[in-house]
Amino acid sequence: MNKIAAYFNFSELKTSMRTEVLAGLTTFVSMAYILFVNPSVLGASGMDKGAVFTATALASALGCLLMGLVAKYPIAIAPGLGVNAFFTYSVVIGMGIKWQTALAGVFVAAVIFILITIFKLREMIIDAIPRDMKLAISAGIGFFIAFIGLHGGGLIVANKSTVVGLGSLTVGTTWLTIFGLIVTLILMSRKVPGGIFIGMVLTSILGLATGLIKMPSTIVSAAPSLKPTFGVALSHIGDINSLQLIIVVLTFLLVTFFDTAGTLVGLAEQAGFMKNNKMPRVGKALMADSTSMLVGSVLGTSPTSAYVESSAGIAVGGRSGMSAVVTGALFILGLFFSPLLNVVTDQVTAPALIIVGVLMAESLKQISWERFEIAVPAFLTVIGMPLTYSISDGIALGFIAYVITMVATKHAKEVHPLMYVLFFIFIIFLWILNV
Repeated sequence: MNKIAAYFNFSELKTSMRTEVLAGLTTFVSMAYILFVNPSVLGASGMDKGAVFTATALASALGCLLMGLVAKYPIAIAPGLGVNAFFTYSVVIGMGIKWQTALAGVFVAAVIFILITIFKLREMIIDAIPRDMKLAISAGIGFFIAFIGLHGGGLIVANKSTVVGLGSLTVGTTWLTIFGLIVTLILMSRKVPGGIFIGMVLTSILGLATGLIKMPSTIVSAAPSLKPTFGVALSHIGDINSLQLIIVVLTFLLVTFFDTAGTLVGLAEQAGFMKNNKMPRVGKALMADSTSMLVGSVLGTSPTSAYVESSAGIAVGGRSGMSAVVTGALFILGLFFSPLLNVVTDQVTAPALIIVGVLMAESLKQISWERFEIAVPAFLTVIGMPLTYSISDGIALGFIAYVITMVATKHAKEVHPLMYVLFFIFIIFLWILNV
């Protein structure tokens, strides 16, 4: 135990094994939905859902273990939401490209990722982002995950007249969210250790007791076979032979790059890891992400990314890589206890995401709002993430506005050269997504 504590620097980070295990469990519970959502989304492309379930669990476990053991951050990795929808609905269904070829595109994008990570290009880009924009990214992610929680819990719903509106209070599951939110608010206000996780447990118990959450019929089940998807990406690399497919690969590259970069920066700000506007060991964190994306494509899943739900674990007190190791181990266990994961519904995780959104919004106070040229791009970044339902789209809007306002106010020399490069990349990126 002492060796583990020394390896993960528990004393320096002012944490403990109990706190890290609780944080890892909280993060896993908050993001376990991906085990079921990812097969559902990718299954619409024609992929075998059982194989995708297993590939999702294994790729997530690998990413978390690498992040924890090598980069030593309490940040979890799993197939990204949004990019999996792009894979299915834009590439396979929209463009008529076979899922096997699309999977090969993910593999090629992952190889490029690893190369630019080795040459520290990704690290250079993250370091080039100005502090105000990093703070805006952190707050924006907070608003984004709070919106995910509000929607998932039924408190905010789609509305044809007003785009979004208040959910129905006649729905039992919505009241389950309200109960969880009230309990968690009370626990957090009274500074009860593990308040977020305790709130999840109590909400789950109430859901099972009232029948709002279905009692699982079995506890243990065998992991589905990987055979339908394993190695398919490698055998179809030759299919990437047109401009359209090259654009698909580049889009996978851009979306995953900025989703992960933005999430890493936001979580690092939340946990207090940033030093002199730089994230220590960011190269190792990015390599963990790249490697899991590469292996995930071979197993049979869409690109992996750092997960914003890691903020739930950080809020509980997770500060070391041990937290991510615990999350990774639970993903492996999840392969065999999949029926139990159905107990953790959207209504159970919603209060945690809402509360974490509140905690991450704290970075707003450090942004230079008195400078209009900073306020505009910061605001667009923050508001853009929840309204476009995309971290990378929010970053794109903010970065484009940042260069325009800085040049317009004759502060062009304050802008890092890489930010000008990103300005044009994001314009092309948004054009590609829309065309």
